[in-house]
Amino acid sequence: MSCGSPHKMSCSDVIAEVFLFIDGEATEQRRALIHRHLDECSPCLREYGIEEEVKALVHRTCGGDRAPESLRQRVRVRLSEVVMQLRTERQVGTE
Repeated sequence: MSCGSPHKMSCSDVIAEVFLFIDGEATEQRRALIHRHLDECSPCLREYGIEEEVKALVHRTCGGDRAPESLRQRVRVRLSEVVMQLRTERQVGTE
């Protein structure tokens, strides 16, 4: 995804990390970059809003049930792997 405008952080990176941002699990530096990007990019802001709504819907539907910590950790690890893979693929594609 790309809005066509230059940003310090790409649209694809923002979308890949939006759940970390929503969950408060992104580093302060990444949070600042994502926040700045969302302020400048309406397509990503819409996507962010959709993801927030999905998360709220899941929370309401599940009645606040919390996944076991082992599952949460596996999901975090897998998300990190996917983000790194996307970054690597994008870097290879630009060389």
